[in-house]
Amino acid sequence: MPKFNSREYEWADVSVVAAGRMITGIRGVSYTSSQEKEALYGKGNKPHSIQRGNKTFSGAIRLLQSELEALELAAGGDALNISFNIVVAYGNPLKGDVITTDLLVGCEITEIPKGLNQNDKFMEIELPLVMLDVKRGYK
Repeated sequence: MPKFNSREYEWADVSVVAAGRMITGIRGVSYTSSQEKEALYGKGNKPHSIQRGNKTFSGAIRLLQSELEALELAAGGDALNISFNIVVAYGNPLKGDVITTDLLVGCEITEIPKGLNQNDKFMEIELPLVMLDVKRGYK
Protein backbone atom coordinates (compact mmCIF):
# COMPACT_ATOMS: atom_id res chain seq x y z
CA MET A 1 0.00 0.00 0.00
CA PRO A 2 1.38 3.45 -0.92
CA LYS A 3 2.48 5.64 1.95
CA PHE A 4 0.81 9.06 2.18
CA ASN A 5 3.03 11.95 3.23
CA SER A 6 1.23 15.14 4.31
CA ARG A 7 4.39 16.95 5.43
CA GLU A 8 4.60 20.54 4.15
CA TYR A 9 7.74 22.19 2.82
CA GLU A 10 9.53 24.32 5.39
CA TRP A 11 12.15 27.02 5.02
CA ALA A 12 14.94 24.52 5.78
CA ASP A 13 13.82 22.55 2.69
CA VAL A 14 14.24 25.47 0.25
CA SER A 15 17.40 25.85 -1.83
CA VAL A 16 18.05 28.92 -3.99
CA VAL A 17 20.67 29.24 -6.73
CA ALA A 18 21.10 32.73 -8.21
CA ALA A 19 23.50 33.53 -11.03
CA GLY A 20 24.88 29.97 -10.83
CA ARG A 21 25.74 30.21 -7.11
CA MET A 22 24.03 28.55 -4.13
CA ILE A 23 22.80 31.39 -1.90
CA THR A 24 23.30 30.41 1.75
CA GLY A 25 22.63 33.90 3.14
CA ILE A 26 19.11 34.04 1.73
CA ARG A 27 16.38 35.07 4.17
CA GLY A 28 13.37 34.96 1.83
CA VAL A 29 12.20 34.58 -1.75
CA SER A 30 8.89 35.49 -3.38
CA TYR A 31 7.66 35.67 -6.96
CA THR A 32 4.42 36.29 -8.79
CA SER A 33 3.04 35.54 -12.24
CA SER A 34 0.11 37.67 -13.39
CA GLN A 35 -1.88 38.22 -16.55
CA GLU A 36 -4.15 41.08 -17.58
CA LYS A 37 -7.74 39.84 -17.91
CA GLU A 38 -10.89 41.69 -18.86
CA ALA A 39 -14.51 40.68 -19.32
CA LEU A 40 -15.74 41.18 -22.92
CA TYR A 41 -19.28 42.54 -23.13
CA GLY A 42 -21.65 42.51 -26.08
CA LYS A 43 -25.43 42.22 -26.22
CA GLY A 44 -26.95 41.90 -22.76
CA ASN A 45 -25.52 42.64 -19.34
CA LYS A 46 -23.34 39.58 -18.85
CA PRO A 47 -19.83 39.07 -20.26
CA HIS A 48 -19.47 36.84 -23.31
CA SER A 49 -15.88 35.83 -22.54
CA ILE A 50 -12.72 36.74 -20.70
CA GLN A 51 -10.02 38.30 -22.87
CA ARG A 52 -6.36 37.90 -21.92
CA GLY A 53 -3.55 40.42 -22.25
CA ASN A 54 0.11 40.61 -21.29
CA LYS A 55 1.73 38.46 -18.63
CA THR A 56 4.09 39.98 -16.08
CA PHE A 57 6.53 38.40 -13.64
CA SER A 58 7.98 40.00 -10.52
CA GLY A 59 9.39 39.06 -7.16
CA ALA A 60 11.97 39.76 -4.49
CA ILE A 61 14.82 38.07 -2.69
CA ARG A 62 15.88 38.94 0.85
CA LEU A 63 19.60 38.51 1.43
CA LEU A 64 22.20 39.14 4.06
CA GLN A 65 24.55 42.00 3.20
CA SER A 66 27.45 39.59 2.54
CA GLU A 67 25.42 37.88 -0.22
CA LEU A 68 24.68 41.22 -1.87
CA GLU A 69 28.37 42.13 -1.72
CA ALA A 70 29.26 38.79 -3.38
CA LEU A 71 26.62 39.40 -6.09
CA GLU A 72 27.94 42.90 -6.74
CA LEU A 73 31.51 41.61 -6.94
CA ALA A 74 30.42 39.00 -9.51
CA ALA A 75 28.58 41.76 -11.41
CA GLY A 76 31.69 43.88 -11.65
CA GLY A 77 30.53 46.39 -9.06
CA ASP A 78 26.83 47.06 -9.73
CA ALA A 79 24.19 44.33 -9.38
CA LEU A 80 21.68 46.59 -11.15
CA ASN A 81 23.54 45.95 -14.42
CA ILE A 82 23.18 42.16 -14.62
CA SER A 83 20.54 39.68 -15.72
CA PHE A 84 20.55 36.21 -14.16
CA ASN A 85 18.40 33.14 -13.57
CA ILE A 86 17.24 31.97 -10.16
CA VAL A 87 16.43 28.34 -9.37
CA VAL A 88 14.18 27.72 -6.36
CA ALA A 89 13.97 24.08 -5.24
CA TYR A 90 11.46 22.97 -2.62
CA GLY A 91 11.85 19.70 -0.73
CA ASN A 92 14.30 17.44 1.03
CA PRO A 93 14.80 13.94 -0.43
CA LEU A 94 16.19 12.74 2.91
CA LYS A 95 12.73 13.38 4.39
CA GLY A 96 10.97 11.60 1.52
CA ASP A 97 9.96 14.78 -0.31
CA VAL A 98 9.43 15.04 -4.02
CA ILE A 99 11.61 17.94 -5.19
CA THR A 100 9.69 20.76 -6.90
CA THR A 101 11.76 23.26 -8.87
CA ASP A 102 10.82 26.66 -10.26
CA LEU A 103 13.04 28.59 -12.68
CA LEU A 104 12.92 32.39 -12.63
CA VAL A 105 14.23 33.47 -16.03
CA GLY A 106 16.12 36.67 -16.84
CA CYS A 107 15.88 38.28 -13.39
CA GLU A 108 17.02 41.86 -12.93
CA ILE A 109 17.21 43.82 -9.70
CA THR A 110 15.26 47.09 -9.83
CA GLU A 111 16.65 48.76 -6.68
CA ILE A 112 19.14 48.13 -3.89
CA PRO A 113 17.99 49.60 -0.58
CA LYS A 114 20.37 49.47 2.40
CA GLY A 115 19.94 50.42 6.02
CA LEU A 116 20.64 49.45 9.61
CA ASN A 117 19.02 50.37 12.91
CA GLN A 118 20.38 50.66 16.41
CA ASN A 119 21.03 47.20 17.92
CA ASP A 120 20.73 45.36 14.58
CA LYS A 121 22.95 42.28 14.50
CA PHE A 122 23.06 42.02 10.70
CA MET A 123 21.83 43.78 7.55
CA GLU A 124 19.00 42.16 5.64
CA ILE A 125 18.35 43.59 2.17
CA GLU A 126 15.22 43.00 0.09
CA LEU A 127 15.94 43.24 -3.62
CA PRO A 128 12.86 43.73 -5.85
CA LEU A 129 13.04 41.80 -9.14
CA VAL A 130 11.49 41.87 -12.58
CA MET A 131 11.87 38.80 -14.76
CA LEU A 132 11.02 37.42 -18.18
CA ASP A 133 9.29 34.20 -17.13
CA VAL A 134 8.54 31.83 -14.26
CA LYS A 135 8.74 28.16 -15.23
CA ARG A 136 6.96 26.20 -12.51
CA GLY A 137 7.81 22.56 -12.07
CA TYR A 138 10.99 23.03 -14.12
CA LYS A 139 12.85 19.84 -14.97
